[in-house]
Amino acid sequence: MAKKAHRTIRLNDYTPYPFLIDKVDLDAQLDPAVTRVTAKLKMKPNPEAKMPGGPVVLDGHGLELVEVKIGGRKLNADDYTLDAEHLTIHKVPDRAFTLETTSTCNPEANKALTGLYRSRGIYCTQCEAEGFRRITYYPDRPDVMSIFTTRIEADAADTPVLLSNGNLIDSGKLPKGRHFATWNDPFRKPAYLFALVGGKLGHIKDTFKTASGRKVDLRIYVEPGKEDRCAWAMDSLKRSMRWDEKRFGREYDLDIFMIVAVSDFNMGAMENKGLNVFNDKLVLASAETATDGNYESIEAVIAHEYFHNWTGNRITCRDWFQLCLKEGLTVFRDQEFTADERSRTVERIGSVRGLRAAQFPEDAGPLAHPVRPESYIEINNFYTSTVYEKGAEVCRMLQTLLGVDGFRKGMDLYFERHDGEATTVEKFIACFEDACKADLTQFMLWYRQSGTPELVCTMDYDAKKQQAALTIEQVLAPTPGQPKKKPFHMPVRMGLLGGNGDALALTLADGSTVDDGILELKKAKQTFTFKGVTSRPVASLLRDFSAPVNLSFAQSTDDLEFLMVHDSDLYNRWQAGQTYATRLILELMAKKKGAKAGPKDLARAIGHTIADDKLEPAYRAMMLALPSESDIAREVRTNVDPAAIHAARQTVRREIGMTLRDDLEKLYAKYAQKGPYKPDAASAGQRSIRLAALGMMTVEERPADVAKLAAHFSSATNMTDQMTALAYLADIDGPERIKALAAFEKQWGGDSLVMDKWFATQAMSDLPGTVEAVEKLQQHTLFQLTNPNKVRALIGAFAQGNQLNFNRADGAGYSLVAGVVIELNKHNPQVAARLTGAFRSWQTLEPKRRKLAKAALESVHVSQGLSRDVFEIVSKTLQEQD
Repeated sequence: MAKKAHRTIRLNDYTPYPFLIDKVDLDAQLDPAVTRVTAKLKMKPNPEAKMPGGPVVLDGHGLELVEVKIGGRKLNADDYTLDAEHLTIHKVPDRAFTLETTSTCNPEANKALTGLYRSRGIYCTQCEAEGFRRITYYPDRPDVMSIFTTRIEADAADTPVLLSNGNLIDSGKLPKGRHFATWNDPFRKPAYLFALVGGKLGHIKDTFKTASGRKVDLRIYVEPGKEDRCAWAMDSLKRSMRWDEKRFGREYDLDIFMIVAVSDFNMGAMENKGLNVFNDKLVLASAETATDGNYESIEAVIAHEYFHNWTGNRITCRDWFQLCLKEGLTVFRDQEFTADERSRTVERIGSVRGLRAAQFPEDAGPLAHPVRPESYIEINNFYTSTVYEKGAEVCRMLQTLLGVDGFRKGMDLYFERHDGEATTVEKFIACFEDACKADLTQFMLWYRQSGTPELVCTMDYDAKKQQAALTIEQVLAPTPGQPKKKPFHMPVRMGLLGGNGDALALTLADGSTVDDGILELKKAKQTFTFKGVTSRPVASLLRDFSAPVNLSFAQSTDDLEFLMVHDSDLYNRWQAGQTYATRLILELMAKKKGAKAGPKDLARAIGHTIADDKLEPAYRAMMLALPSESDIAREVRTNVDPAAIHAARQTVRREIGMTLRDDLEKLYAKYAQKGPYKPDAASAGQRSIRLAALGMMTVEERPADVAKLAAHFSSATNMTDQMTALAYLADIDGPERIKALAAFEKQWGGDSLVMDKWFATQAMSDLPGTVEAVEKLQQHTLFQLTNPNKVRALIGAFAQGNQLNFNRADGAGYSLVAGVVIELNKHNPQVAARLTGAFRSWQTLEPKRRKLAKAALESVHVSQGLSRDVFEIVSKTLQEQD
């Protein structure tokens, strides 16, 4: 049987919707199997549409149509056409009219977790990107904005809490044990920001006083009994609200702000206006159940979704191609919040590591696409690291080029011009051009061109002329659909260090100075000549990672060691260590002998940093972390052998651990926890350096090392200590590992969220039997393929976090993941498609693994009933690259 053709949506085909919708009145009568939804739409022709009037086409999926009315008159069956995806009404008035539809849906049967679904007794919605069409018939697109009033009715005993967007304007009891609540959102919004939640929920509450003196009620709803784990989320919310007022002048606009945490949710969280729905792992936290990483994630995601109130809700996207306009911008805003709340340097390093781990491979493979894509088959597939993280880097470059004050001026103008609109990237950039009198025409290429630029740099020093010439060339490799690229406009922040580590003046040959060390690169190749350089300088390039590029700069190991000790830019100090370690690992893989420097030299340079008490503990912990195996694979580029990478990296780790053992022991003892657990940044930083030291000093896995890890695990008083020790033990084949895993399961077997950590730890183990262990764990009573958190914890952690075993030489890892994708595709295509992305770099592997990975992908491609979500990812991934 021929496969169904999937239609491609293109940016160039955009046309406005022919009608405006002034007001939406929804009535939702909740029932597990037959929820009845009546939608009254007050519509009128759109004067900006190319062809105003004509038929009304509404999106709908999985609905049963009951009736359609226009102006109160019920339509006959020949007045409209109904198919699996659309309701088309042939004739409508050429003036304002009211269109009313009544339909039913089955929330209990909705395992895709989009639209309206019911899970664990709770009704919940997820409408981004195109889920509202699973609730009622509607033009489900972001440029159709309206005022929503939502009346919810349900059984009072079964569903005592009824929530929707906006402010509560009415509620009450009804006959037969039912009740209702009516919510009004006074701000125009697209359907993707609609939310409805109903069920048995507990909550905590607080208040926030805005800068203008308004009182806002704050509520966080959770499953009953989990209220005591919400304090950190509430604290994070209040700090986010205050920060947005101070940094961007944005004040909250409704009388109430609500967060609901649910267990079954495809995404991390969703910014629905006034009613954010969260995956409960990003809300619930206590010292006993959450790690420092969990606390930091909760803080960041709470902030991210709250910041969407202005960058996403009040101003939204004209179409889904403009997704970066809300997501990239809001990621940048939450990164800035974290930098201010915690450590700017540590946050920057963490963001760059995440970008390189997820986005750089995406940009280098068959799934590469611009920050603003030009086409898609399934929009869910473009919630990518390119749109989010690279999109954030583009905003950061804007701030670097224009300055913090200039960026704020541009943002102020953006809010002033486009509040209440669905807009575009071009209009966003125009605000910065107008506010700062800047020409950003070339800068727009960051939104249009895919791929990661490579900056090939050389430094020539002329002692006689006392000049240093820095030449930078942009190398732009071809990517799918874009064989040739134009040079980007980007900021390259840099510095020159003298022999004693002092910063040298950056005076160009023409006498001008380089402000804040920022060079503006606009040409394919540029040379910057600095005068008055009295001795050979050491260059510190791409400080603070000022542009999302690969840097190719042949510095000696002596210069790298020098930068690790002396560079005033702490990001580049860390980067020098990463470059040094990468070079050593690659030399080990190539079996190069007689290298000038080795792991002991790197260890000594690291030792200098970790012993410096003037530096933050969290930063020093990062200096102990070697480049990841995926980082090394990106440097190898072709014929990648993950097992060889793992072995070489472990060799370097062991050498560093042995060389620095005494220093590591001292750090471990110095930062032992004193007093009760605190999740603040300073306390978390002290734990991070202590636990990093523990991992590095026990890397030899001697009996004494294993005993130390086991003792740390058994004596842990918080989840951070307990989980870190368990993760270290999980890589050691011995009775201590088995004992620790069993003890953890016995202690936390009743807590689903905590057990996700247990699943993930085993999935990421280096041990040879991990594939078989993951297969067995799928049969565990707590594992559910219908729960996205469980899939991500076990299968996702294995596929995306275990390069060694996912890429096992016999192909068993590929087969395991492909099998799960095929099964998952049947009920949750969105999660299945994201899991398929683990194969994105298969073409860089050595021939044997490459053949096995391709076979696994092809097994998915030919499977029956392939969703457009999975079809798009797998078909693009299989395309051979030049």
